Amino acid sequence: MSIVSRKLLVSLGFMALSCSVAAAELTVSAAASLTNAFKDIAQQYEAKHPQTKVLLNFGASGALLQQMAKGAPVDVFASADQETMDRAVKEKLVAAADRRDFVRNALVLIVPTDSKYAITRLEDLNRPEVQKVAIGVPASVPVGRYAQQALEAANLWTAMQPKTVNTQNVRQSLDYVARGEVDAGFVYNTDAALMKDKVKVAFTVPLKAVISYPIARTASSANAQEAARFIDYVMSADGQAVLARYGFLKP
Repeated sequence: MSIVSRKLLVSLGFMALSCSVAAAELTVSAAASLTNAFKDIAQQYEAKHPQTKVLLNFGASGALLQQMAKGAPVDVFASADQETMDRAVKEKLVAAADRRDFVRNALVLIVPTDSKYAITRLEDLNRPEVQKVAIGVPASVPVGRYAQQALEAANLWTAMQPKTVNTQNVRQSLDYVARGEVDAGFVYNTDAALMKDKVKVAFTVPLKAVISYPIARTASSANAQEAARFIDYVMSADGQAVLARYGFLKP
């Protein structure tokens, strides 16, 4: 083999190795309420681990679970509630030993900043002037389940049905209130903080349950070691600092 040929083969080998390193991808499916924080965390993680590209997929926790159940390639799953992660474990999409709680949140009721209604408690939603209230679909949206639990505890769930505007995730509820398309909406405190110029928190909704977010690598992850390292970063001081900046509470 000539020297030129050997050099060409070596060059091609380096190119193949380079492409392989650059192609390393980690798919993270996370609850919609984590959008801003996880975008920052992913950027910081990539800066520390340039050989890895973090692909983010956001949505309602239940919808993300359905995607995984249908075979969507996911390495890390972060849910906004324990119930959805419980289902993931039951369906063997994640291992129980791999789940970790990484943040907490609070449920709030928001109204447009120019709202003329003095809404200070759940019972105020039953007033005739309050006509539309955004609530995530309880079957697939954790914030909707929390809202349902609170309204049922106040004996208001049935009365609220004619006023309910169902949303596909918490960010849609936030948008509806911000645009004044509904009179109020149930969101997380962290979401309300993103649009202080368009929405205001009427009150924190009382709940018996703690809103705790679990995260886990998936059983089908093609890059389990990298998935574990990403979760470690989320749990690290740097990852927690990002989450705290967006209003999330320590687990």
